[in-house]
Amino acid sequence: MNPSTLLGMLIGIALAGVVLFNDTANLALFWNAQGLIIVLGGTVAATLISYPLHEVLRVFCVFWVVLRNERLYEREDLDELVEVSRIWFAGKLTAAEDKLEQIKNPFLKTGLQLVIDGSPLEDILALLQWRILRLKAKEQAEAQVFRSMALFAPAFGMVGTLIGLISMMSSMESRDFAVIGGNMAVALITTFYGILLANLAFKPIATKLERRTERRVMLMHMALEGITLISQHRSPAYIRATLESFTADYRDEINEGRQPAIPTAGSETGD
Repeated sequence: MNPSTLLGMLIGIALAGVVLFNDTANLALFWNAQGLIIVLGGTVAATLISYPLHEVLRVFCVFWVVLRNERLYEREDLDELVEVSRIWFAGKLTAAEDKLEQIKNPFLKTGLQLVIDGSPLEDILALLQWRILRLKAKEQAEAQVFRSMALFAPAFGMVGTLIGLISMMSSMESRDFAVIGGNMAVALITTFYGILLANLAFKPIATKLERRTERRVMLMHMALEGITLISQHRSPAYIRATLESFTADYRDEINEGRQPAIPTAGSETGD
């Protein structure tokens, strides 16, 4: 499982447990099946109305991506790209074709195959950039479904609150405080469920998917840059040095390594 996702889930559950337990020793007061059905059922219904069925089903499958620690193999892709360029520049076309068969990244494999086949660089870039845009649009749409659910959940929490208040008002004449209290519980707990689901589940999942898309698009741009450099007959060493900037950690290009100046006596105000 993704360690940050697991840690966030544990912290969220622990925080909710501590707050609720300090407020009341009876945690069962915060469980209401009717209120949960209103929020979850309404959110799912509104999502199905808003999006085609196949998109909703695909999104729920993508949800498992958030839970697992997905690896992108950017270092392996970089090494394979540089190795193919070294073989191809040496004029070993058959060896380059054999190396292509070992590449598992379909985006990188397609681009290198087109370069080896002698396709014009403009055509290669047009095709690969279109594939990048298609992937980005597809995955952003998946994240948007969860963002929509984050909007729907609090709204249906308010719907549950209104239902509980209406039921409570209609039971006021009977003066049955058990019934009145039950309706009030539904009225309050549904808003709690809606806000909790929106901010502890749906929004974080959407953000996680968007960050995943950014990393995947970065890797595709790295491959695109490498393919461009191979088409321009740049050396394998230059290609590696250039592509490593895509995978390197962020560094301060201006102030890294500089120590703040320590003022000395008489250095103030230009003395």
